[in-house]
Amino acid sequence: MLPVTPSRRLAAQAGLVAAPALFIVSAITQPDLGDSAGDRLDAAGSTSAAVSSVTFLVGQLPLLVAFLAIGLLLVERAPKLSAWGTALAVVGCFGHAVFGGMSMLELLMARSETGRSTHVALIERAESSPVMAFAAAGLLGTVLGFLVLSIGLFRSRTGPVWVGPVLWAFLVVEFVGSNLSEYAMYASSLLLAIAFLGLVPVVAGRSDDVDETDDPSYALQM
Repeated sequence: MLPVTPSRRLAAQAGLVAAPALFIVSAITQPDLGDSAGDRLDAAGSTSAAVSSVTFLVGQLPLLVAFLAIGLLLVERAPKLSAWGTALAVVGCFGHAVFGGMSMLELLMARSETGRSTHVALIERAESSPVMAFAAAGLLGTVLGFLVLSIGLFRSRTGPVWVGPVLWAFLVVEFVGSNLSEYAMYASSLLLAIAFLGLVPVVAGRSDDVDETDDPSYALQM
């Protein structure tokens, strides 16, 4: 296992803080997307839709860092859960990043003064194509990654004991409650922030007492 240097701890803390912050902004600025491809294209023409899409896409990077940090915390106490949870989470971030790239195209289509019917047809075609496999990978990878890692945190008693249950509540509210209430995304983002912020002191206290300048492999590890 790589030594936990101060720079790696700082990156982990930044990921745990930045990811929920970006998702909160994305939730607050997301407009009503409607039920059809045409409705979504119309909604994508607003500034708030652009902010929501960009922050969701950019948020996948710090979320990936946060997942890796949690996996590192669990690698000694729950190695199997750490490995499987991290792998699933990486697949989830990748799938969401790819699908998030499609939303960038929708932003450009929405700002085009011509060809609306063609753009709507392209979106509908994409929704029935193999491209949706990336959306499925993003959803399943993220849900299962969160679930496995949160179980690892709870079972190994790594960090505050309430972090695992809060992450379970996040999963329920985010992926079940969103079908029942428009306010579910706000609540889920808040739950994610609470759980991740609860892990920041844990990551900050993790140290292998390694001085980066004294580590002969430091240059190769950066």
